[in-house]
Formats: sequence, C-alpha cells, structure tokens
Amino acid sequence: MSSSTTLYGGASGRRVTVRDLAAAKERGERWPMVTAYDAMTARVFDSAGIPVLLVGDSAAMVVYGYDSTLPVTVDDLLPLTAAVVRGSSRAMVVADLPFGSYQGSPQQALESAARFMKEAGAHAVKLEGGRRVLPQVEALVSAGIPVMAHLGLTPQSVNVMGGYRVQGRGQSGDELMSDAKDLERAGAFSVVLECVPAELAQRVTTSLAIPTIGIGAGAATDAQVLVWQDLMGLTPRPARFVKRYSDLAGEMDRAVRAFADDVMSGRFPAPEHTYT
Repeated sequence: MSSSTTLYGGASGRRVTVRDLAAAKERGERWPMVTAYDAMTARVFDSAGIPVLLVGDSAAMVVYGYDSTLPVTVDDLLPLTAAVVRGSSRAMVVADLPFGSYQGSPQQALESAARFMKEAGAHAVKLEGGRRVLPQVEALVSAGIPVMAHLGLTPQSVNVMGGYRVQGRGQSGDELMSDAKDLERAGAFSVVLECVPAELAQRVTTSLAIPTIGIGAGAATDAQVLVWQDLMGLTPRPARFVKRYSDLAGEMDRAVRAFADDVMSGRFPAPEHTYT
C-alpha cells in the first residue's frame, strides 16, 4: 500500500498488513476496526473499506448467548474466523485467543494461535494482559504470528477485576503504561486500550510507535473498535462508550412482523414469488 493510499477504504488489491497499520500511524491517519463473526457481515464491512476485522471472543455473548466471554473455546471460534476470512478479501482478520487457550504457557499460546492461522486462515491473533503474557507474545512473534495486545479492561479477567470497571486510574495508570511499552518491545504490532481514562490513552498513544486501538478510551487513540451488534443497535443495553449508528433491531422487528402479517393474510407468496 503506497503512502498516498488511505487505510480506510483504500483499494490495494491485497490484504491489509501490520506494515500498513504502522504506516498509517506514521501518517497520523486514524482507522476503524469492527468485529465480525460470519461471512455475510464480513463481506459488507470489507466492501465498506474497514481495514481490520476482529473475530472477538465477544462471540460468546453475541453469537452463542453466554453472559460473558469466558465460556467460548478455540473450537467455537475457529469456524467463525474461517467464515470471516472467506467473506473478506482486503481486511486483515484478527482472531481472539479465548480464555484458557494461552495463559498456561507460551507453548499453549503457540498451539492455539497456530490453529487459528492454519485451520481458519487468520492473519493475526489477539490476547489480553500485560507483563504476565510477555513470554507468550515473544513466542508467537518469534514463530511469525502477528500479535495484537489488549490492556485496560480485559474481559477475560473480569472476575479478578471485580466487574466491568474503568481501569488505569491513579498508580495503575503507570502500570498500564509500563505494560504497553513492554508489549511493544515484545513485538506486539498494536494494542487495544479498553475502558481507560482518555488522558491515559492519549499518553500511551503518544509513547508507543505501534498503533493503539481504543474502545471506551477517548478520541486520541490511533484507531477505534466496536462490536458490530453494538454500533448497529442490536444489543439492548450497550456500554457508555457505544454510539449507535443504526436501529437494526427495530428494522428486523418491523420486517419480520410484516412477513408474518403477509403470510397470515395470504399476501405472501404473491404470483411474482411463485414458479409455474
């Protein structure tokens, strides 16, 4: 991708890479990331120019109906990741490593990440945590697997954190900054900052050469990510950091009610929907 081509909506004829993301940071160009879990929505987002699609462990809630990210497994996420890869042609597809698939050891992380790369065709993986996962990050990067890090509110650690709370206030902000720099040195190509004070996210973004991706972290990060069901208005009680860009739940409700009315009244199928 040439320096004159923007990351969002650009037409390069190839997949977006970590080098493209680094170049965007150097240009001061902000970019969007969206979650995706199936081929059809991936195709829509890819066609819209979204440069990075995240197959998040949020699938635990928005796809599988759990109340947290903890129950979802590698085997649950592999087919979703493969579908997103098949449904896209330009976006980088990042696969979340789910809870319990990497915390045990660098070898466990490598085995889990390798499955996403080999079986699903992912282009990178994401994992949560700071200094405690540095050996895992180093092992993955050494094996040729790009790693997106994740700091702040890390949902897989929600029970330790005592709930979904803003992270990085006071002294813990210095610890987060230190973790971010350590992750960069370990080889992470970007870092998600979730639910941290905007001032801290700005300092981290300025301090790092790699892109930061905000979610509830203010406007100063290099990129922003949202779960697509949140931004489309499907989730009933979105977090404060979510902006709804559509009322897809309302549109779906109206459409399915109209279909039901047409079926019950005999208006559907009409002659134009019938074979002779």
